[in-house]
Amino acid sequence: MKIALIASAALLALAAPAIAGDAAKGEDLFKKCKSCHMIVAPDGTEIQKGGKTGPNLYGVVGHTAGKVDGFKYSKALAAADFVWDEAKIAEFVVDPKAFLGDKSKMTFKLKKGGEDVAAYLASVGPKSE
Repeated sequence: MKIALIASAALLALAAPAIAGDAAKGEDLFKKCKSCHMIVAPDGTEIQKGGKTGPNLYGVVGHTAGKVDGFKYSKALAAADFVWDEAKIAEFVVDPKAFLGDKSKMTFKLKKGGEDVAAYLASVGPKSE
């Protein structure tokens, strides 16, 4: 019985998200992203005013990379075949060029707090039911 409980606990730990960011800290860190990115809901609600150099980041967590209509992505990101999750966002913001094999148009690097920004972006997207 003890072994079954330990095994169950281990499986639950493995199923948990790999990162745990702080959305409140991420909201503050997002100020560094606003020169290029905005967060605007589909109904036009501005969650974060920002630039249009980068794509709107509303609902980015759970969406396929490089596929926001109306935005011209780098060839590498447009050809990417993955879905953004918090772990990928946290990794990407540290060094976008390294993440995409030196093919990113994004030059900004967020050395610390990527997990927090990812948690914030997850918190401002559509709520799943």
